[in-house]
Amino acid sequence: MIPRPVAASFDDAGAFTLRPDTVLIAPDSLAGTAAWLRATLGPPTGCFLPPAAPPAAVDGPPPSGAIVLRLDERMAAEAYRLTVSASLVTVTGGDAAGVHYGLQTLRQLLPPAALRRAAVGDGPWPVPAVAITDAPRFRWRGCMLDVARHFMPVAGVLRLIDLLALHKLNVLHLHLTDDQGWRLEIPGYPLLTSVGAWRPRSMRGSKKHEEYDDRPHGGYYTADDVREIVAYAAARHVTVVPEIDLPGHVQAALAAYPRLGNGSSPAVREAWGISTHTLNVSDEALDFCRTVLHTVCDLFPSPVIGIGGDECDRGEWRRSPAAVARARDLGIEPDDLQAWFVAQFAAVLAARGRRPYGWDEILEGGAPEDALIAAWRGPAAAAFAANAGHEVVSCPDMHVYLDYRQSDDPAEPVPVGTRLTVEDVYAFDPVPAGLTATDRIIGAQANIWTEHMPDARAVDYMAFPRLCALAEVVWSAPDRDLADFTGQLTTHLARLDALGVEYRRPDGPRPWQTRPAARGNPLTDAERREIIAGLTARLLGHP
Repeated sequence: MIPRPVAASFDDAGAFTLRPDTVLIAPDSLAGTAAWLRATLGPPTGCFLPPAAPPAAVDGPPPSGAIVLRLDERMAAEAYRLTVSASLVTVTGGDAAGVHYGLQTLRQLLPPAALRRAAVGDGPWPVPAVAITDAPRFRWRGCMLDVARHFMPVAGVLRLIDLLALHKLNVLHLHLTDDQGWRLEIPGYPLLTSVGAWRPRSMRGSKKHEEYDDRPHGGYYTADDVREIVAYAAARHVTVVPEIDLPGHVQAALAAYPRLGNGSSPAVREAWGISTHTLNVSDEALDFCRTVLHTVCDLFPSPVIGIGGDECDRGEWRRSPAAVARARDLGIEPDDLQAWFVAQFAAVLAARGRRPYGWDEILEGGAPEDALIAAWRGPAAAAFAANAGHEVVSCPDMHVYLDYRQSDDPAEPVPVGTRLTVEDVYAFDPVPAGLTATDRIIGAQANIWTEHMPDARAVDYMAFPRLCALAEVVWSAPDRDLADFTGQLTTHLARLDALGVEYRRPDGPRPWQTRPAARGNPLTDAERREIIAGLTARLLGHP
């Protein structure tokens, strides 16, 4: 089972067999969970779990051969108990999410064919007798998907949500905008999607080589697309956290509306890397940001809203008379205009009952008190944020950036960054060593930056099975066992096969998974550490 449960006791004496006449008993409060289970298990197994006929009652003795779902308010949120005997399966949760996680464990106890979308055989469908008690270590167990560099259609996003839910990950952080593309409709700003969502070509391989594929790329989500994604995720207890990157990483928006910039008229960025363009400091630019954030709040019920705030070049503000004048009127330096922007964003979100979620750069100059920090520049950034009183999601690039190469094999597709193996991800601890404010580390997430992942097949290869390792990091107790995980993973890969996931095989990429025409730029660990140390020094040295 991945992730490993807190406690599991198997009984070799028997097994429960799922049959077409197996009934499902659930209270009305778990009707959605019951519907999901029937829709998930029915097609591949032929067992559609009809309700028990009266007089069987939810609170009474269940009939033999039943699956029973229950809630127990004495249990913690997201916790569950799963008991399986030869005659009965019972899943009890502290809330609906806990019951759902117990059922995901039940799916993993069934033969891998039970995870397919339709039947490939007649069974049997045995579930080993077991007693499992389980609960997560962290409440934020996430995955960031960058759909700005390469757009992923709705069907691909829904499929990823299913894979996150199977592994008990509960946050999908959608990076919706960047220099290379704007992916969300905003009322009143139609050019954001008719212009900003498209580029005529993309880089092929690492930016170092300056090679292009001359193939147009783009796409965006309508409001109804977002509503579908959010509802689908909610039914699987996954929160979709949107991110609109501001006030930097906005070249695609400025291509649509140059008047929001600082005097230039850029096109949607074709090259990877970071644009030097930023929003200007006019009231019109602020009104644009407010409209965007209100739209995002209307579409996404997430209690936190991503505002980006990373890698913002201040050069244009230093050179802009308007920006210099506004900074002077505010009594700040031009370099502090980013912190001023962040404060404006936080005020909009506070009025909507939301919190800002930003990359750790928003700490430079002081972040809003309630800001949740995505600490990507290593454990020092996470510790800095926690010691400053912020809740923190740990996502250090050296440990959880899944665009980094998976081995030293030159056949790895577009090998960039440092080597990051399954074992490296498994060894990650979200809590920095020596930190006393450990309760402020609310979890961790893996980040899938898609410059070098043009489609869902490429995302599969880079995400799995490393995302399986991250799932255990954020769910299971810190005293994890790599040998045990490796053994569990061998079995788990058969489940990924059944789900159609094109993961990286233990012995390396298959020929169709390589990209020899897209050259990479592998770094040594020492080179990457030096880069991150330089970036972190700016944060740690900021007053």
